[in-house]
Amino acid sequence: MIAVRSIAIAVVLLAAAFHERPVHAQEAAPPNMPQEQFDALVNAISRSVLEKLKSEGLPAQGAAPAKPAPSGAASHEEPDEISRFLQQAATVMQATPVFGEHLAAIPPMLDESATGGRGPGRLLLVLTLAVAGALVAEALVRAAPGTLRHRIAAGAAAERGLRSLNQLGLLALLDGLAVLAFWLVARAAIATWFAGAGTQDRFAAGILMAALLWRLYALVFRLILRPGLPAARLCRMDDHEARTLYRRVSAVLLFAIAGRLLFYVVETTKPPPEAIAASRVLTAPIVLAVFGWLVVRSKEAARQWFGGLGVVAPVAGFIGRHWVGLGVSFFTAAVATQVYGAISEHLDVPKALILTLTLVAGLLIFETLMQALVRRLDSQLAGFTPAGDTPKLPDVIARCVRVAVLIGIVVAIAESWVVNVFRLVDASAWKQLARSSQTAGITLFTAFVLWELFNYVANNYVARKTAPGSMASAMSRLGTLMPMLRVTVGIILATVAILIALENIGVNVTPLLAGVSVLGLALSFGSQTLVKDIVSGIFYLADDAFRVGEYIACDKGQGTVESFTLRSVRLRNQNGQVHTIPFGDLGQISNFSRDWAAVKFDLRVARDTDLEKLRQATKKIGAEMMEVPELKAELLEPLKMQGVAEVADNALLIRFKFTARPGNPGMIQNEAVTRMLRTLPALGVEFAK
Repeated sequence: MIAVRSIAIAVVLLAAAFHERPVHAQEAAPPNMPQEQFDALVNAISRSVLEKLKSEGLPAQGAAPAKPAPSGAASHEEPDEISRFLQQAATVMQATPVFGEHLAAIPPMLDESATGGRGPGRLLLVLTLAVAGALVAEALVRAAPGTLRHRIAAGAAAERGLRSLNQLGLLALLDGLAVLAFWLVARAAIATWFAGAGTQDRFAAGILMAALLWRLYALVFRLILRPGLPAARLCRMDDHEARTLYRRVSAVLLFAIAGRLLFYVVETTKPPPEAIAASRVLTAPIVLAVFGWLVVRSKEAARQWFGGLGVVAPVAGFIGRHWVGLGVSFFTAAVATQVYGAISEHLDVPKALILTLTLVAGLLIFETLMQALVRRLDSQLAGFTPAGDTPKLPDVIARCVRVAVLIGIVVAIAESWVVNVFRLVDASAWKQLARSSQTAGITLFTAFVLWELFNYVANNYVARKTAPGSMASAMSRLGTLMPMLRVTVGIILATVAILIALENIGVNVTPLLAGVSVLGLALSFGSQTLVKDIVSGIFYLADDAFRVGEYIACDKGQGTVESFTLRSVRLRNQNGQVHTIPFGDLGQISNFSRDWAAVKFDLRVARDTDLEKLRQATKKIGAEMMEVPELKAELLEPLKMQGVAEVADNALLIRFKFTARPGNPGMIQNEAVTRMLRTLPALGVEFAK
């Protein structure tokens, strides 16, 4: 090892000697090697040996000894994130004049007067005439079928069902023709005045195409807001708010497209990155002010629009109630993120912002169109149910589609910010994560769809059974079994879906299943009473021993069944007490509310009473009671006299009977006794004292 070090030191000294000599005194290269190649070889060997010596802790020959740091001198440290960000911000702001120079360079670029073309002023005048002509053409085409438009809109109300879709399609066609007129005039202007390939012509064509893009975006909001045509409006909003909101949105869209076009034109002058960042920082307050103005001035319109959507989507209703705070916070965060991205040189931030705004606005439009379509589909179902009455199959499908679209939008926004802006993961890792979680997401979404379909089928079945004319017993049994069935199906779907999803993302569920099995076995041994209660409850419900609302008596108490859980049943006593009895302690059950109830009661009459007259009078009273609608609905067999139950010294004990539906036979008995006390004495039947 010592020999190796000695050789290395010798080579270093030799290399140093070569470098210390003047150029004219360099050693000659070997005869068959050029001088430059020989010098490069010596330099490479020198650097390699120096690095080897440094790694072994040996001082390099000729290296200056390290000077100790002065006492009390602070060591040099790298600036922290905040300091580095402030330095970048200062650099960006210093580049503001550069951006102004590139902005001022645009008019000379467009000046072709020296070659016989247009100057900037004349170009601006011609462009203004072209855009104004296109707007006038659009307005004329839209205003031409004015009376026809109102007649078509009158048949586009949601209550007309699917037939209204034809009217909405015709209105959309008329508005599309208006935008088509704008496009035709713009294309004609390009072909006539800007047909060349120069900078000025390309700039003018870009301006006209940007104006067309503005009209297309405005067309989407016109189809939804329908200013002046409230019957065809797809969202819930009064006509005044719809008109003003459409104007404000159109103005903001024009501002956004014009600003984007301006940045695109400036970028063609190839400004440095710091100047582009300075422009974004300087325009951030203007952008925030414009969107803040839109949020504040559209408070009432947003409350009405989102409030209408909140009937089905509660989140939308919450946004409508807190629109100003949420909207201002959202745009403030968006603009602040843009400023941060511009200063920190994250050039993907503007793309992420535009994508986020587009997807959020698209989600709002999608939800509005979805609810408008569902209202029209509901109106075409059996019975022509008015829109929004009760959930129907279109509502179930709409909820499933809504969740799918929401998942897609959240994933797209998350990928844009997590991967492209914050760079928390790279694109390959994100794709791998998305690929591994795709099956899990599909599984969970399938479970959600199955749950929605089960709820729809169950609610539809219950609605049919509880309709007027259905049997009360079927209604009562469904009301008893449905809560238990919902809980069971929900637990099964959630458990299976979660296990499959965990397995798809790489989690080994075998130990989890084994642990759950062991835990269940331990609980079954340690909680035998609980298991007994659950199993007993299942068999009681399977035997249809009782239902919610029925009056039962068991070994531990009696009362009306109010509710039950997996372990116990809750009984309400006639005096108001609530008894919670485990299923395992119920024992024998006597149900007083099943099918029918035969009520017998006794009255004491004088011993010399004419029994036949009493029988006829009782029959007449029973017939009269059957004529009363409220009593007829409850009575299965009318009141009648059964005979003498007992003979006393001074009275006869006569037994009477009627058969009624279970529930409230005491009311019928009270009515029967009242009528008998009022009618029998007039017929000569005296009651015993």
